[in-house]
Amino acid sequence: MDFIGFGYAALLTFGSILVYKRKGGVPSLIAGVGMGFLAGCGAYRVSNDKRDVKLSMFTAFILTTIMGVRFKRSKKVMPAGLVAGLSLMMILRLVLLLV
Repeated sequence: MDFIGFGYAALLTFGSILVYKRKGGVPSLIAGVGMGFLAGCGAYRVSNDKRDVKLSMFTAFILTTIMGVRFKRSKKVMPAGLVAGLSLMMILRLVLLLV
């Protein structure tokens, strides 16, 4: 069972819901829940086959790129820097699963 992957997916999903409750951005809510869903599906696939990391890798790469650019522009650690850093660590973890 890929507990780390499921935890990452839950963090993305619940984090986007919290941001929506505080600031009310519907596009951010949809994107966050969608990415959390994709990360959860990827974690499920990794749970069944340790080498099936494509969906998880895609999700983490997209989030690292988008949130890394947002962090660079805004210099705010929450939430952009945190999500970019966690996504980068997920990429590194997934690469280590392939080795």
